[in-house]
Amino acid sequence: MKPSILITFDSLKRATSGMFFFERSLGEELLKQNQNRFAIFGYLHKKSIYWFQQLAGIILMSPLHKVFLPAYKQFDLVHFTNQYCKLTPARVKAKKVLTIHDMNPVHEKTRSPARYKKYLNRLGGYIDSCDRIVTISNFVAGDIVKYYPQAASKLTVIYNGADKLVLPQHHEPPYKPARKFIFTIGSLAPKKNFHVLPALLNDNELELIIAGKITDYQLRIMEEASKHNCTSRVKLIGLISDDDKAWYYKNCEAFAFPSIAEGFGLPVIEAMHFGKPVFLSRYTSLPEIGGDAAWYFDSFEPETMRATFAKGLEEYTSNNMETSITQHANQFNWEKTAQQYLDLYTDCLGL
Repeated sequence: MKPSILITFDSLKRATSGMFFFERSLGEELLKQNQNRFAIFGYLHKKSIYWFQQLAGIILMSPLHKVFLPAYKQFDLVHFTNQYCKLTPARVKAKKVLTIHDMNPVHEKTRSPARYKKYLNRLGGYIDSCDRIVTISNFVAGDIVKYYPQAASKLTVIYNGADKLVLPQHHEPPYKPARKFIFTIGSLAPKKNFHVLPALLNDNELELIIAGKITDYQLRIMEEASKHNCTSRVKLIGLISDDDKAWYYKNCEAFAFPSIAEGFGLPVIEAMHFGKPVFLSRYTSLPEIGGDAAWYFDSFEPETMRATFAKGLEEYTSNNMETSITQHANQFNWEKTAQQYLDLYTDCLGL
């Protein structure tokens, strides 16, 4: 009889989050690579039940599961795909794998001491309840060991894959810039640090296009644009489709991602798949993911950023770096990621 595995896909109900793309891509590839090794079930919101056609079965999410899960002994292994999952490890009796995407609160430092302590205690409880812990970068693994040294013996790093987007022929987005542009994407949150980017528009005719869920943080971005006299060239375009995203990646002059808190940073690799020059902060996991194929802002002082940007574009062109950047991106693929998870399930079950 095949071992049964329950995988939480509770983020699929929100198509605006990075977790959505992680769960969608990982789930699709796990089912493709499984080849009848396991009976894979999904823990899903009722709005998401049509995502995966090859599941052996579905457990529908319910608020009551915070207290009791009727199927708590039904599975040999449960994979909690993120540290904020609605189903908690204490509610199941099985081997347990937990994927931790980041410990951003320890880097953002925006929580009160009481909320910060609650966050650390909650995550620590999840870690102690699980048999294996996966992090999506070595940087996050280092954070885990620093705050929870007891986790070191059960810790594995499995990099995310990154979707290799394909631009449909003749597709154009609703907003098509008339000039060369810098592109970035992500929810408009302070940790994304997008407000430092308008400084790159000084003394040139570039546009800055920022895609992602609009929030009050847009005011900070536009304040900075006003300081640099470029408000008409900073475009906040909201949520976009995968096809639109592919168009912006393919047609941008450069991709910029100055985030100060990332567990991995999927857009970085998505942009690199198009061979684009990528400009990143040196914070958290980004140097690990970008490696030698990216350029880094040593500070967010406008003149320093502009110098880094100009130097990077010059090196990119003169050294013809499109191919090497694409090769770097090809290291991160969902097929390899899914195979590593399937091997981890096998090892955890002692098979």
